[in-house]
Amino acid sequence: MKTKNFIALEGNQAVALAMKQIDPDVVAAYPITPQTEIVQVFSEYVANGNVHTEFVTVESEHSALSACIGSSAAGARVMTATSSQGLALMWEMLYIASGARLPIVMTVVNRALSSPINIHCDHSDAMGARDSGWIQLWSETAQEAYDNLIQAIKIAESINLPVMVNMDGFITSHAEEMLEPLEDEDVKKFIGEYKPIRSLLDVEHPFTVGPLALQDSYFEFKRSQAEAYKKVVPAVREAAEGFAKITGRKYDLFETYKLEDAEMGIIVLNSTAGTAKEVVDRLREDGKKVGLLKPRLFRPLPVEDLKKTLSHLKVIGVMDRADTFGGFGGPLFGDTRSVLYDVEHRPIIVDYIYGLGGRDVTMDQIYKVFEDLDFINRTGRVESLISYIGIRE
Repeated sequence: MKTKNFIALEGNQAVALAMKQIDPDVVAAYPITPQTEIVQVFSEYVANGNVHTEFVTVESEHSALSACIGSSAAGARVMTATSSQGLALMWEMLYIASGARLPIVMTVVNRALSSPINIHCDHSDAMGARDSGWIQLWSETAQEAYDNLIQAIKIAESINLPVMVNMDGFITSHAEEMLEPLEDEDVKKFIGEYKPIRSLLDVEHPFTVGPLALQDSYFEFKRSQAEAYKKVVPAVREAAEGFAKITGRKYDLFETYKLEDAEMGIIVLNSTAGTAKEVVDRLREDGKKVGLLKPRLFRPLPVEDLKKTLSHLKVIGVMDRADTFGGFGGPLFGDTRSVLYDVEHRPIIVDYIYGLGGRDVTMDQIYKVFEDLDFINRTGRVESLISYIGIRE
């Protein structure tokens, strides 16, 4: 195992470093808080001649992903990054990228959607894009964002689907932590040379991109696209196994923390999982059988693996950093209830919406979640299926 010494980097800097080591053919991007630092730092690598990348400065995020789509269709290895309103402005192009089966990799630094205007973290941007056909990986720390991005290249190119790597705005993107990066040559060896299955520039093998498909064929295109997602879980696991061999860092579809013998558990994405693990440790010291599950692969949802892992619990608290206005709880809550709907001894599942617009979540608030779960476990009574925590009175 060859790695560099630990270095202190912000999350955005870690992502930019991973991009430098990947050395993509094309990066097209537009600055937006709190993602800006990624493309700013990467542009310095370009200016200093540290990469061979064609860096395209565009007039909007819609244009950024449009340029990525054209470049990827031409056979290039392509990356970009965005946040919040930038991702929203890409909406049209997200579906085109996934429908065309283009292996573009994009970092999303999660930030609240307007209005009102807010530049801080929640998950409403990526959750809004969860059904756009992009694979979604989520990252608790800067190290995980770095590792996920490198693995994302391998995943995307092995099955020709775009991948979105998420990390929390400011909490992870701008917080400095100790990071153990790989050597440049190890990254190059891991991702390998990109060999596209087709290219618009290959005049000997012409093909059509973006054709009109009406009632007689559109449905079949979409059914074929859905079938492709059956390859994602094996691809994610294969990339993780290869990555573990060179780093010793092991990843899977999700992380479980003291969940095997737990009666009560919470499910939470990204940086809040770190705080929640500390609460789990302290409650374990008090004899409480509690645990945690942190999703890594959220799209496609690894249904059978989640079912096997969660079905022994008596009570589950889902923590959502996004709401579904007019729906029933947050998106993670809805998916969890669907996954466990037909298990024989279905756990009681409740939802806690928290942290919108970057509102801090404290250990005391997570203790309160576990107190609620303990009450439900002891009494079987659910006072509220959906709660909002951290709201000012």
